Amino acid sequence: MRVWIDITNSPHVLFFEPIIADLRAAGHEVEVTARDYAQTIALLASRDVAYTRVGMHRGAKMGAKALGLLSRSSKLIAFAAGKKFDVAFSHNSNDLAVAAWVLRIPHLVVHDYEHADLSYAVNARLATRILVPESIPIAAIVAHGAKPSKVGHFPGLKENVYLDASAAWTNLRPEFDASDDDVLVLLRPAATMSAYHRFANELFGEIIARIGEMPGVKAVLLPRTSKQAAELAVALPSNVIVPDRVYDATSLIRSADLVVSAGGTMNREAAVLGTPAYTVFAGEMGAVDRYLIERGLLVEIAAPAEIPFERKRAGVGYVVQNRALILEELYALAKG
Repeated sequence: MRVWIDITNSPHVLFFEPIIADLRAAGHEVEVTARDYAQTIALLASRDVAYTRVGMHRGAKMGAKALGLLSRSSKLIAFAAGKKFDVAFSHNSNDLAVAAWVLRIPHLVVHDYEHADLSYAVNARLATRILVPESIPIAAIVAHGAKPSKVGHFPGLKENVYLDASAAWTNLRPEFDASDDDVLVLLRPAATMSAYHRFANELFGEIIARIGEMPGVKAVLLPRTSKQAAELAVALPSNVIVPDRVYDATSLIRSADLVVSAGGTMNREAAVLGTPAYTVFAGEMGAVDRYLIERGLLVEIAAPAEIPFERKRAGVGYVVQNRALILEELYALAKG
């Protein structure tokens, strides 16, 4: 079986790494294309995943996004033409949805946020099969234009595909000059360049300012792009650092005492690994995050004072086995 995987964002590198390994171990051929966006290319290089770089993120403006979709989809069509792929696979790649539809290649999409309207405008209609976590009602995807028969569920979170409490990690606290008594906070700003998050998040800035006033607290800030890093660096306290290289998420989260994110993936990774997580996401709350909040694995906050800046206690984490089921869906799609 020949499998085409398209990776368009940093978190998807970790999602696909074990899937690629499983497919190749089973004797299948896998080719990977990747978009230059955030830390995607650097992560692929650090994880030793072979890829072909195709296109880049075009920024936050809707006109540029439309142009980017047309441009990158065309390049993907040229890349795949004549390669006889049996199936295509992505985590929410609009570009692959268009290219696979044109080339008549069955396309499996995994997605975990039902309010990404612009994305579903493409994927809901063009993808062959869409899988979402069980916490997301199928009706929420059908509302975007997908036929009910093409939408399916998988248990747990997409982060369970590549993470569990036994995942190997490196203690990074010494690298960030955090002693055993210090509280180490991991900060992830919003994806302000994404179509589903088109507004500022003042609360995130207030949290950074609050950390700057707290002795014994140190923070690692992980901007999504160089532009975002430059914007945040204007008023960054001395106890908040921005790493100059890419670290693996498992080591970052396990080394930290808590995670505060205005996005989604890093909070869910923290929930899986047993590190306290706090969401300051300002968009429409997704079903996955509501599910984690109900289980006590994620806390929604409205003010910096609501965050307990303290050393963490050992957490069990949220462990679900779901990779085999997703691979079964891929095999079934390839067979037709």
